[in-house]
Amino acid sequence: MEETEAETQKETVDNVNPAVKQTGKATGEASSQMSEPGAVGEPEARWSRIKLFDKVMQKSLDKFIGQASFNTFARTFRPLYKNNPQRMESIHRQFIEELRRIIQEDISRLTEEGQLESKLNELDKLESAAKNNLDPAWRPSGIPEQDFCSFLKPYYKKQEAYMRLELKKIQAENAALAQKVQAGRESIAQTEHCISTTVDEWKASVTEFERMKSNLCPSGVNDSGYSDV
Repeated sequence: MEETEAETQKETVDNVNPAVKQTGKATGEASSQMSEPGAVGEPEARWSRIKLFDKVMQKSLDKFIGQASFNTFARTFRPLYKNNPQRMESIHRQFIEELRRIIQEDISRLTEEGQLESKLNELDKLESAAKNNLDPAWRPSGIPEQDFCSFLKPYYKKQEAYMRLELKKIQAENAALAQKVQAGRESIAQTEHCISTTVDEWKASVTEFERMKSNLCPSGVNDSGYSDV
């Protein structure tokens, strides 16, 4: 029984599809190239968390796929392998391709739903900004009151500066509105003065007309020119 199993394993190794062997070899080379510190693009990826995440996930995927080797597949389905080794190789190849595709789609979906790319890029930016900041990093002093005040004091100062800036803006807007209101009041006063002057002139004209009428038409003479006597 043991000899039969050993012969089956030997046949399985000998009959492995060359394409599968080549794929495994290429995967191993890619994994080793990613792990080499002097590989091309490594300095850029070292500071990019999203690229590092992609490499880690790809390497984990390759390692996981490597566990589903053709030898294991053939040992699991030994009767089918003995009946048709070529068919078993084709099934294994399709299984590996479909498994890799499904896992890769799940990883991409989780990355998109979790917005990992934007968050990891933001983390890279924060790290870069922290390197350019020469101020010492905050460390707890051991006294909660001082730590709490040291944490809130900068925040309240920023809020105070913001409120002062907003107050200046509001004061400037109020001053502009006050000028507009004053200009409107002056315009109304000028209009009232013009109306009052016009009314006075009209009254003076009416009075002058009445005076001229009384001079031209005495009270004892009617409109026909005859005396009322």
